[in-house]
Amino acid sequence: MTGGKSRFDDIYDRPDPRAYFTRLAPLEYEIPHHAQPVFRQVAAERAALDDRLPGGPAVLDVCCSYGINAALLNHDVTLADLYQRYTSEAARKMSTTELAAWDKEFYATRRRPDALPAYGLDVAAPAVHYAQQVGLLDAAFTDDLEQGPPGPRLSRALQDVGLITLTGGGSYITDRTFAGLLGGARRPVWVCAFVLRTVSYDPVVRTLASHGLRTTMDTSRSYPQRRFTDERERRFAIEAVRARGGDPAGREEDGRFHSVLYESRPPRMSEGS
Repeated sequence: MTGGKSRFDDIYDRPDPRAYFTRLAPLEYEIPHHAQPVFRQVAAERAALDDRLPGGPAVLDVCCSYGINAALLNHDVTLADLYQRYTSEAARKMSTTELAAWDKEFYATRRRPDALPAYGLDVAAPAVHYAQQVGLLDAAFTDDLEQGPPGPRLSRALQDVGLITLTGGGSYITDRTFAGLLGGARRPVWVCAFVLRTVSYDPVVRTLASHGLRTTMDTSRSYPQRRFTDERERRFAIEAVRARGGDPAGREEDGRFHSVLYESRPPRMSEGS
């Protein structure tokens, strides 16, 4: 599915997020920054919905890596803060154990009063383990739903989920993952996803529709994700966007991947009634 898109598998297998931020900083990876206000607003709207079930709905971030979206959702921090923190001289000198203790205190003192339960799903076990260790994730899962159904732990957790979020992972997962997640839902589930313009989201939209969700796309704008790693990746993105009937002018032609925002809710909720 990634085609000519560069992969960064090595930065997700590290025991902490320093390599992640160091590698992505020169590429100006920024989609979590654009997602932060959107996810906060949608999460608040979903939390305000009375679904007549005990407890509040949890947010499940798919392809969560080191819990970046959970950090931005539930804490008074910005993506720029995180880049500065993890590429700093102080962070470079720490062991992973020292960094984890530093992070645990950092996030605890910046936790928002409206914080929601945050779950994370990613096949990169070291990344999700770190996110849970420092308090960003209340529960973390490594189930590969492209290969099989949710395991017992994830199946139980899905009963709490009211919102699924995604930034960029649309290049790596398919409708199979969403089918596995929604099949175990007990609450009404909303989905908020930023998907690269190089990728078709149509199969996911059809799967969501089969579970009673109506999807709308934000046609007013696109959201820059990151700079291209090289000219090869730029050519790939331009060709992929054109193949899907899009216009890369002012976006991919200018040197960056761009994402589109999709929101999925039950019809009466998407209509605001």
